[in-house]
Amino acid sequence: MVDSITELGPADAGCLAVCGSHGGASSARYAIAARPLFTVFNDAGVGLDQAGLVALDQLEQQGLAACAVSHMTARIGEAASTLATGVVSHCNALAAAHGVAAGQSCRQALQRFAPAR
Repeated sequence: MVDSITELGPADAGCLAVCGSHGGASSARYAIAARPLFTVFNDAGVGLDQAGLVALDQLEQQGLAACAVSHMTARIGEAASTLATGVVSHCNALAAAHGVAAGQSCRQALQRFAPAR
């Protein structure tokens, strides 16, 4: 968990990243550099031309799964809030292929990437 996606780096490759960052283009650059297996962003109200979700498509193009929780369910900039109360509002096709869907809690979405036991 990181409040800002900028806190991740190459040593975090393959992690499950829960952040408080919006899912915009600037956040995508940091996530792509870190290469988490799955990233959870905040949709930040989606914005004009879906600016708050651009990262989902950009990560998908790099083979990375991602979703966003609704800004109405989690505080922007607070990863703990994303995890505790975030509800998925959008996801890319790679996340959907793992069973992530709108309406799931952040915890439920993360469970889709948990190793089989």
